[in-house]
Amino acid sequence: MVTLATAKPRNNLTLFIDADDTLWENNIYFERAIDDFIGFLQHSTLDAAQIRASLLEIERANVKVHGYGARSFAQSLRDAYINLSEREISPDDISVILGYGERILSHPLELIEGVKETLEVLATRHTLVLFTKGHEEDQRLKIDASGLLPYFAHTHIAMEKEVASYHDLIATTGATREQTWMIGNSPKSDIRPALEAGLSAVLIPHRHTWQMEHAEIEERHERLIVLQRFSQLLQHF
Repeated sequence: MVTLATAKPRNNLTLFIDADDTLWENNIYFERAIDDFIGFLQHSTLDAAQIRASLLEIERANVKVHGYGARSFAQSLRDAYINLSEREISPDDISVILGYGERILSHPLELIEGVKETLEVLATRHTLVLFTKGHEEDQRLKIDASGLLPYFAHTHIAMEKEVASYHDLIATTGATREQTWMIGNSPKSDIRPALEAGLSAVLIPHRHTWQMEHAEIEERHERLIVLQRFSQLLQHF
């Protein structure tokens, strides 16, 4: 693994940069909705961890059909409520449950500390590519609201971030694997497939990273840097 002590800033690279929970807060709003859901459910025997585990399994199934984003999440909350509720289910209850997911769409976007200032500098040194996944309309709205679009030469929204996705993006942008880095918070989507595609990667962990984005990675990988803050990128790039 490259460390802060050994890395040196360099110029003229291509940096693929994740969006949700890398540039701006995202999963924290889903976590709050889950807390509200658990409180509304008031299950007599299942604790919060058990309810979350049940919801996660439903989410795993639903993303295959409905994709990612608040709308798919709202559907998962609805399905979980129908499966777990111990009382008669009413239309009003369903409206409340769906509201927990839908309100995420209207939540003001909150940039992570240091992101804008760091991008301002990085954009003068390198080619920046915004690479995110999810519901395209939702992601476009967040990108527009962020005010960060001028720093990026390209933006790409994928249904999934898999090894093939990185090969495709390399071809689309004309980048070279040797000179390209992927930066993000998700081991599953940002780091592991990027490394497998021959890129280098920077992991910036977020304490609220979605459980479905967790994955085992080799932190001592020779093409991986692990940082604690987005602003630390300037020490490397």
